[in-house]
Amino acid sequence: MMEFDENKAIDFINQALINEGRTAYDEDEVLNIIDMVWDYYDENGLLEVEADPDDDDLDDLESEIVDYVTRMLRKDKKAKVVPEDVPVMVRAELAYEDSIE
Repeated sequence: MMEFDENKAIDFINQALINEGRTAYDEDEVLNIIDMVWDYYDENGLLEVEADPDDDDLDDLESEIVDYVTRMLRKDKKAKVVPEDVPVMVRAELAYEDSIE
């Protein structure tokens, strides 16, 4: 298992955006999204060792994380990420996590 690397995660997410025909964001904006995903994990007890969602729960989890990040972005007046990019960014973050397991 490889270790989570923020720089590689940022590159992975920006590449996913580019592949979808969207514009990449600067490192701080992408890192903000990554932090929000991990905040969701923390708030929902998903950072605990025994917290491993079933495959059936993964689609629901992705949707819940997208909703959470979208809500947090509305509160963050300095954020420049548009809501339409959130699903792509969350999917890419989750895919990056899967790639290092």
